[in-house]
Amino acid sequence: MKFSENWLRSLVDIRADSDTLARRLTMSGLEVAEVAPIGGSLDDVVVARIVACAPHPDAAKLRVCRVDTGTGEVQIVCGAPNAREDVLAPLAMVGAKLPNGTTIEPTKLRGVESQGMLCSGKELGVDADASGLMELPADAPVGKPLADYLRLPDTAIEVELTPNRGDCLGMLGLADEVAAEFGARAQPFQPLQIPAAISAPREIRLEAGADCPRYLGRAVRGIDMTARTPVWIAQRLRAAGVKPINAVVDVTNYVMLETGQPLHAFDEAKIGGAIVVRHARNGETLKLLDESDASLDPSFLVIADDARALAVAGVMGGFDSRVTDSTQDVFLEAAHFVPAAIMGRARKLGLTTDAAHRFERGVDPELPRAAIERATALLMEIAGGQPGEVVESMTPQHLGQPATILLRRARIARVLGIAIDDAEVERILTALGMQLAERGDGWLVTPPSRRFDIEREEDLIEEVARIHGYDAIPARLPAGAPPAPHEDESVLPVSALTASLAARDYHEAICYAFVDPRLLQTWQLEADAVPLANPLSAEMAVMRTSLLPGLVEALKRNRNRQQTRVRLFETGVVFAKQGAGSREQGKAEAGKAAPAETVMLAAVACGGAHAEQWGEPKRALDFFDIKGDLEALLALPGSAARWSFDAHDLPGWLHPGRGARVLRDGVAVGAVGVLHPLLQRQLELPETNVFEVRLDVLRQRDIVTAKRLPHFPSIRRDIAVEVDDAVEWAAVAAAIQSGLPAMLHELVLFDCFRGPGLGLGRKSLAIGLILQDSSRTLTDQDADRCVVDAVARLESEFGARLRK
Repeated sequence: MKFSENWLRSLVDIRADSDTLARRLTMSGLEVAEVAPIGGSLDDVVVARIVACAPHPDAAKLRVCRVDTGTGEVQIVCGAPNAREDVLAPLAMVGAKLPNGTTIEPTKLRGVESQGMLCSGKELGVDADASGLMELPADAPVGKPLADYLRLPDTAIEVELTPNRGDCLGMLGLADEVAAEFGARAQPFQPLQIPAAISAPREIRLEAGADCPRYLGRAVRGIDMTARTPVWIAQRLRAAGVKPINAVVDVTNYVMLETGQPLHAFDEAKIGGAIVVRHARNGETLKLLDESDASLDPSFLVIADDARALAVAGVMGGFDSRVTDSTQDVFLEAAHFVPAAIMGRARKLGLTTDAAHRFERGVDPELPRAAIERATALLMEIAGGQPGEVVESMTPQHLGQPATILLRRARIARVLGIAIDDAEVERILTALGMQLAERGDGWLVTPPSRRFDIEREEDLIEEVARIHGYDAIPARLPAGAPPAPHEDESVLPVSALTASLAARDYHEAICYAFVDPRLLQTWQLEADAVPLANPLSAEMAVMRTSLLPGLVEALKRNRNRQQTRVRLFETGVVFAKQGAGSREQGKAEAGKAAPAETVMLAAVACGGAHAEQWGEPKRALDFFDIKGDLEALLALPGSAARWSFDAHDLPGWLHPGRGARVLRDGVAVGAVGVLHPLLQRQLELPETNVFEVRLDVLRQRDIVTAKRLPHFPSIRRDIAVEVDDAVEWAAVAAAIQSGLPAMLHELVLFDCFRGPGLGLGRKSLAIGLILQDSSRTLTDQDADRCVVDAVARLESEFGARLRK
């Protein structure tokens, strides 16, 4: 937001210089990015009129002008293309020193004397336009110092606002902020209520009332498009970086800068019938004001008439319905759009507009009527015309209402560490436009409709702190001895898990908790996503429902930078709508609840199984490698037997033949495997292996208890059994363990063979049975009997056959 300091001071009277103002704004959270003086050195620059203009005798692009300075006439040689008779422009007299350091002296240009310099706005430091002379209105007083005429010097201040402070994208909001900061009072904004002089009704239909809950319009007929914008408005626009164009456009831009409410003006003659606010149709196109062709889809909101789209709502008007020099009647529009309906639409069209910038952050829903009245008054003052009645359509149920919030004195002191006087708290909040009602322990506070960011008690405390002054809050270390660290032996430290992954060549990553909703749709993870009320951008509009999409994007970026072997892991919170697992709960109830948060651990890997070396043959990472990395983590808490894997009911993003659910005590808590080939193609990735598991479950550790070492030796028997290829090792192991509960000490799978000698669709499993008894030494007969029992169990359950 860029603005004129003089304009701000006309709205709020403060006793502070520009540097102090900039510092206080920054300290209150409105970071000042630039302070640029305007017209600070314009002595001996006056308003002048070109009395006569003739071609230079020896230069085709130069003109010799006779210029009236108000005290006489001088000869000026000028090369500006718009230098002509009767034009009023700034003249730097001999001896003037311009803001760029140039001192004006008498000179000869191609043999012709020049006694000064006719200037462009850029040469004077008051505008960015260097295309020609800065033309002044015909009623500008010749001979008057330009600084006095333009109300200079001034300062252009640019503040970088965070997305939650859309209320400061207008001078009125900034004035309230500065008034609160300096203990002053801002001028009340009370636009004239312009009565209708003619009848000019028009139907307004809100077919997308949830996205546009309020729309106002007004016809002003018989305007003079040749009328010049007053110099005070034009100068304020230039200071804000906006080029004056014509009376209608300048008025809508001025009111937007003043109030923060974007407006648009249509040529009324080019509107056919009713105004319709609707979603665009698939394949619908619209030529915009910048003469680009916008291809629209139903995600866009449009302003249309009965026949066609006229504008992309909240972004830019259409070319065919624009105001031109021949326009006589205009239709002014002021509407309220919900941020989600506008967010990202301008970027999707490759545009950046002031209107979209404001609507994406949220505009006060009560502003449209005041803004349209202010625009009507200014337009009639400048260009004449007769106003019609204000026509309005609204859906009140979609207009948000500020909530009343309890602010407690004790909570202020607890959070800030200091006590702030009640009078100061009330002054600050009242100056910020909030309504207060006293309660025994504090206040009931209702924020103004423009403050979308005030939702809870902590938001109010932040407002008190930043206006009271962060530098007024003392920096103190907390008192008292720190509590002794307490480690719960039943919980495995996260550091143990991360150290294990680091030892396996994984690098820790930290990804944003906000993701692009389209990315979640690609992963089929969007169903329970929590949308942000005020996202930083359209690409960060929802909370992540899984760590994997962000991690895989990080892997992809590393791959695109010549990293062929990438292994990343992350621990972090994922979010889902409350009640997402129970579809019987009402959507409205689920939407109001805080999101469910789950801490997860995830890892992604691609490329070679080993770093480049000579000791082992090169091979690609596969499912068993990533599963082995996960099993190493599962073994750390000392409860590996409680974990298992299941290849059924896999999530849609996993490869159906090379993936598994991760279960603890039979309950699914994660997944591991190769990404689905279709997903890999959509993401333009090579084969990528991943896992994700709930961190709280992974950290559960069995308390270690001491056991007596065995007095009797163990016996090992190896067997090879042939089973169907579809039989999983986990099922085989479970069958053997249940059949030999007393003597089986350990079970080892040391080979899996498919090939010659086996039937089609069969495999051979080589299994080591380690047997031991705590009360006696086992005999060969005991071991042989266990082998027979194990083989019989496998034969009965899986049709297994013992291989000789």
